[in-house]
Amino acid sequence: MRTEQPPVLESSVPPRQTVRRAAVLGSPVGQSLTPVMHRAALAAMGLDWSYQSIECDETELSDVLATPGAGLAGLSIGMPLKRAVLPLIDEVSDLALDVGGANTVVYRGGRSYGDNTDVYAMLTALQEAGVGSPGSAVVLGAGSTACSALAALRELGVLEPSVVVREQSRAAEATAAAGRLGIAVDVHTFGELHQLLPGAGLVISTLPAGAADPFATAVMHTRAAVFDVVGSAWPTRLAKAAGFAGATVVDGLSFVVHQAARQLELMTGRSDVPIQVMRRAAHAELLQRAD
Repeated sequence: MRTEQPPVLESSVPPRQTVRRAAVLGSPVGQSLTPVMHRAALAAMGLDWSYQSIECDETELSDVLATPGAGLAGLSIGMPLKRAVLPLIDEVSDLALDVGGANTVVYRGGRSYGDNTDVYAMLTALQEAGVGSPGSAVVLGAGSTACSALAALRELGVLEPSVVVREQSRAAEATAAAGRLGIAVDVHTFGELHQLLPGAGLVISTLPAGAADPFATAVMHTRAAVFDVVGSAWPTRLAKAAGFAGATVVDGLSFVVHQAARQLELMTGRSDVPIQVMRRAAHAELLQRAD
C-alpha cells in the first residue's frame, strides 16, 4: 500500500448487501501464507467473505485502522506491526499486553479488540512434536514473535531461557516482556550461541526467513529440539539441518496454520475452523512457489 489515501477496502456490492471482510496487514506482506489459508477455510465454512492482503508499514498503520470501512470483521497483523498496533486498539487482551504484541484485531459493535494467537500456536505445534518439558531453551531473536515464544516457554516451565541477538541492545523488548511475564532471560550475542547449544533442550528461531541459515551447522551438533517459526519458506535450512542430525523438529508450518486458525475462530465466533483445509492450502501454495 503506497497511496496518498489509506485504503477503505470497500465492497463492490450495494450497501444493503455488505460482505464481511478481513485482511492481513504487514510489510513485506507478499510472502504471507495467511490469505491462502483464510480464503480456503472461509470457503469450506460456507462463509462468503473477502480476504485481502495489504502492504502497510508502521507509518501508515494509524490511517489504515482509522478507515476500516463497512463489514470489516478482523485483521491479521504481521510484522512489523504487532507492537505498533497496541495503542490503536480499543481493548487488548492481557496476553497481548504481556508479550507486547497483538497479531489479531477483531471488530464487534463498532469497537476493536486485540489478541495474540502466536502463543497458542507455538504451544500447539510443540505439543504435536512431542516437546512438553524441554527444561531449558534458547530463543534466537528478540522481537514480537520472540516475546510470544517467552510466554510459551513459561507455560512449559522454562523460566530462565536464553535470548540470542546480534547486539545486546536489541534485547530490550524481550527483556521487558520477560519482566511482565514474571520470568528472567539471559541475553547473549550470536557469537556465543555455540556455547549455549550443548545445554539446551529446545532452540526456537524467531528470526526472519533466511536469517537463521548461518546457524544450521551449529544445530547439527546439539541434541536440542529445533523450532523455526518461519512457515512461509518451510522447511527452512535450519529445520533441515536439525532433521538430518536426528533432532526433533517442530513444524514451523504447523505454527503458522494454528495461529491463523485461532484468528478465524476469533473473527467468526465459530469453533469449526477446518485446520486440515488450511494446512493443505498452505502446502499447495509452498509447492507452487517452489516450481
